[in-house]
Amino acid sequence: MLREQTLERMRTLGLGGMLAAFQLQEEQPDLAELSFVERLGLLVDAEWTHRRDRTQARLLKEAKLRLPACFEDLSLQAERGLDRQMVRRLSTCQFVREHENVLITGATGVGKTFLACALGNACCRQGLRARYFRMARLLGELALARGDGSYPSFMSRLAKTDLLILDDFGLSPLAPAEARDLLEVIDDRTQTRSTVIAAQLPLDAWHGAITDPTLADAILDRLIHNAHTLDLKGESQRKTRQTMKSPPVTKES
Repeated sequence: MLREQTLERMRTLGLGGMLAAFQLQEEQPDLAELSFVERLGLLVDAEWTHRRDRTQARLLKEAKLRLPACFEDLSLQAERGLDRQMVRRLSTCQFVREHENVLITGATGVGKTFLACALGNACCRQGLRARYFRMARLLGELALARGDGSYPSFMSRLAKTDLLILDDFGLSPLAPAEARDLLEVIDDRTQTRSTVIAAQLPLDAWHGAITDPTLADAILDRLIHNAHTLDLKGESQRKTRQTMKSPPVTKES
């Protein structure tokens, strides 16, 4: 009777990891040789792992990353222009805890989105909130939020996100109204949260991608002064992957 009451109370308390581990222990007679403290430690470890994994899954779902990217799969070939030491530091997410930004530039296909999503993935693994947007999508959602009255709550959620990832910056010039919205987003995060921006445009061309020079000055001043910059080089990773998948061509004799 005591066993069933214990199991039921585990369910009631939401101790799913501990419950599963307890039932698994019952199926392993050799664990009876362990002390009470050792078996309890295994149960607590199981619950901790269960909650960590559940939190990571929730954070990854909320992040809406465009790619299931991770640093373990990141190519660090020298010709890509990636500094191994910087990448190693970024993968720890210390830059997020120190409220620094990351600006990623490079031609289409060189892996900007992959790297940005790997940063988001690393944050979620460490219990930090991340959120991915293509720039055009973010501006569209901001405009919709203004229209339906949800703008304050939407801005509040963005401001509380530990890492905001903005992809495809500068594909089209930002009109003054769009630039003002972006400035408000960035201003809410300055020195309190981190932002990653990925763009095909080189960094010195970002100012020209914002039609109002005054707004451009304000946005870039808030982004650049405490940012890590990565300029990716090399061939398109899409082209490289396609070449690797293609069967070898046999020459006719």
